[in-house]
Amino acid sequence: MFKKQNDEEVTEMVRAIMHGCNGKMGQAISKMAREDEGIEIVAGVDTYRGIGNPYPVFENLGECDVEADVVIDFSNAAAVDGLIETCVSQEIPVVLCTTGLSGEQLEKVEEAAQKTAVLRSANMSLGVNLLMKLLKEAAKVLAPAGFDIELVEKHHNQKVDAPSGTAIALADSVNEALGGEYTYNYDRSQVRQKRDKKEIGIVAVRGGTIVGQHDVIFAGADEVIEFQHTAYSKTVFATGAIEAAKFLAGKPAGKYDMKDVIKF
Repeated sequence: MFKKQNDEEVTEMVRAIMHGCNGKMGQAISKMAREDEGIEIVAGVDTYRGIGNPYPVFENLGECDVEADVVIDFSNAAAVDGLIETCVSQEIPVVLCTTGLSGEQLEKVEEAAQKTAVLRSANMSLGVNLLMKLLKEAAKVLAPAGFDIELVEKHHNQKVDAPSGTAIALADSVNEALGGEYTYNYDRSQVRQKRDKKEIGIVAVRGGTIVGQHDVIFAGADEVIEFQHTAYSKTVFATGAIEAAKFLAGKPAGKYDMKDVIKF
């Protein structure tokens, strides 16, 4: 079994295990890590073995016998329970990037943070995390002025969860700024009525190879203000995941997010 190192033992080179190493994000992170002197992917976890990797790959995290300082997770919701359980039992910090988690799984994440360091973010990019901050400021000004709030997110046709975790996180940022008084409306097709003033409409589009685009629309009387973030490649997410892993290695138990890494 891999081991966690104490704060004073963590070397300059952070050793990471890539959970979901043979997925698109896992491969993107592995490639970028090879060019980063501050981190090394020393092992991977994936049920798919059709890709050659420069490190050993295990069926599940419990089978891994390679020592590491942190786990980076970009897998799927079905694999998260076992991941969390192993990280807790071994007190290994984990950067949790998988989206589409259930309410029960999110509770387990909170419990895990009491025993090991957990950094969870719906989106790893610098731009999206800055956008969350800007949306809070905009919502405080525009919502009281009567602006309606709508959100449209677009992703590739292989994405299985909808709406995206990032879309929910953006909506949550707005709602937090407004005292949590807004509800989310995902489908107006079943009800014929005017929109509620305190609702945020969220629409998911799936098609082609769209990496990720999120539009937050503030629509008022005779004027519209839009915030948009577009990711043109998975590199922006890989960069964030690697920086998060380097930040989290050696950290004490607790719940962290990208704001701790970026430090706006």
